[in-house]
Amino acid sequence: IIGGSGSGKTTLLKCIVGLHEPTSGEVFYNGENFTEMHFHERVPIRKEIGMLFQNSALFDSMSVEQNITFPLNLFTDMSKSEKLDRANFCLERVNLKGKGKLFPSELSGGMKKRVGIARAISMQPKYLFVDEPNSGLDPLTSILIDELISELTEEYNTTTVVFTHDMNSVMGIGDHIIFLFSGEKWWEGTNKEIAHTNNKELNNFVFASPFMKAAREKL
Repeated sequence: IIGGSGSGKTTLLKCIVGLHEPTSGEVFYNGENFTEMHFHERVPIRKEIGMLFQNSALFDSMSVEQNITFPLNLFTDMSKSEKLDRANFCLERVNLKGKGKLFPSELSGGMKKRVGIARAISMQPKYLFVDEPNSGLDPLTSILIDELISELTEEYNTTTVVFTHDMNSVMGIGDHIIFLFSGEKWWEGTNKEIAHTNNKELNNFVFASPFMKAAREKL
């Protein structure tokens, strides 16, 4: 899901995962109307949702290990040792083996993102929602985060929805693209079709930088 600031990306994300209630429209998961469900009815679906927030949203007072086991405490009956095993497995999967006892203040921005990903996959979600995963990261770390998200999506057979304005990420790992403009779906297609669309607003967004304009001319 792409779009400029104020286009409605974050609002859409929050409505999809149930943090906001939509003023109109409905959200369905596998044919079930999530919008009409009461809080307790949503729990089984919430267990299948992983979420990576833009700022990682780690609890500063908790260790990395405790941050990752947080959803396991809420939604599972796993024993303490099982939760710790799962946390360590997820940390190893995001290349942070042995970092479980550290606190968020001791981590770099890229490491925080990876801890956020580890927490998001701790429940082995069917659906993974990722909000601006590359925000505040240098280009090399951004590429590593994109590759990790792509690998985990394939590994867990997860439906992953990334909300971003980073066109490098879109062109690198995006399969199906939806462009939002002024709170509406304005365009839909593949990352290869973006380069040849006649949609004025999408072109203004995608090819705003000289680098992207030059790249388009080569296509």
